[in-house]
Order: sequence, then C-alpha cells, then structure tokens
Amino acid sequence: MADERYTAGMAVRREVLGAAHVERAEAGKTSFDADFQRFITEGAWGSVWARPGLERRTRSLLVVALMAALGHEEELAMHIRATRNTGATPEEVKEVLLMVAAYAGVPAANTAIRIAKQVLAEGAD
Repeated sequence: MADERYTAGMAVRREVLGAAHVERAEAGKTSFDADFQRFITEGAWGSVWARPGLERRTRSLLVVALMAALGHEEELAMHIRATRNTGATPEEVKEVLLMVAAYAGVPAANTAIRIAKQVLAEGAD
C-alpha cells in the first residue's frame, strides 16, 4: 500500500509542481531527508492530493491560502507557481488572498500578495 501511495504521490507531485521541480528535489535528497521526502510524497501527495473529493484547482487554492495564513513563504511561492499546472487563475489567487486578509490577518495577506506578484510576474511573457 505504501508503495502505491508513493507512486501515486510522485505522479501527482510531478503534475502539480512540474517534473523539473521534482527532479531537482530528488537530486538534492540525502540520507538525512530521504525519509521526510518519502513521508510527504506518500502522505500529502499520494494520500491527500490524490483523493477524488476535490479537484486539483481547489486543492491548489486551499494550499495557497494555508501557506499564506501560516506565513510559509517558500512553500507559498512554490504553490503559486504550481497554479500554472492546476488551473487556478491569478484572479482566483487574488480572491483567496483577500480571504486570507479577512480571516488570517492583513500582515499575512500583505506578505502573500508581495510574493504572489513576484511569482506571477515571473510567468508573464
């Protein structure tokens, strides 16, 4: 069962974050963080993200809101980049960050908006 979750998790992780991101993470994996990488691949990606109850776009927007509310800036930037793969639009990200302002606080949303602007500008051609 764990191997199935790991395989499913790696597939979802590649679809959401992009193959290049996952390959960089895998290349940087050491004996120190290998167990942690397996844990998040099986647990978050293979058990939660792979569930049928919500579509990827919704899961993606929820993670953006949670990372913004909790102040996890690197993860927030990564998941805003991932919206390019999940179908969540910049307009939806903006709306989610307004919800963060109302329910988690203006400082958290202010930081998240700064990060979102930077990340979204990266993708503008």
